Amino acid sequence: MRRGTIPGSSGHVRPMRLLGDRGLSAPCDEVTEFGADLAALVEDMFATMYAHGGVGLAANQIGVPLRVFVYDCPDDEDQRHLGHLVNPRLVAADGVSVRGPEGCLSVPGIEAGTPRFDEAVVEGLTVLGEPVRVHGTGFFARCLQHECDHLEGGLYLDHLTGLRRRRALRAARRAPWAVAG
Repeated sequence: MRRGTIPGSSGHVRPMRLLGDRGLSAPCDEVTEFGADLAALVEDMFATMYAHGGVGLAANQIGVPLRVFVYDCPDDEDQRHLGHLVNPRLVAADGVSVRGPEGCLSVPGIEAGTPRFDEAVVEGLTVLGEPVRVHGTGFFARCLQHECDHLEGGLYLDHLTGLRRRRALRAARRAPWAVAG
């Protein structure tokens, strides 16, 4: 029997910000107030992530410029990692660099081989303000690095070069969700 609630079950799905939205390219602010509003934001983020079929979501992807992200992501051994981080900092990214498929809920339907380190360590806080340290390997390490990038105003597209970058950006311009202009 499951204890507690399912993350996001009391949350509301919020609109997703897409490539071209200025809020995605600006660094996020530190969270300074812990309480019901922050807990509700995390619930909304889980609900939104699940509704869009993602494995991670940063607050700025739903228009909230705060340093918060949620995740429900497997690693390469199919071990599930579920949680959230407030004011996270990527404190280590090392191991081998692996070019693997990466996509983003803010760039829907476009995936590209993106180089990421195979190990990552992120430190931050819970919604209650308690310190937490998360270690990831494989796909989960990729997720942690991806979400930390979002909070600094970056996208996975920023890690692409040459033909991969040109193809991804061309696909984004032609996507049905692309912003005209």
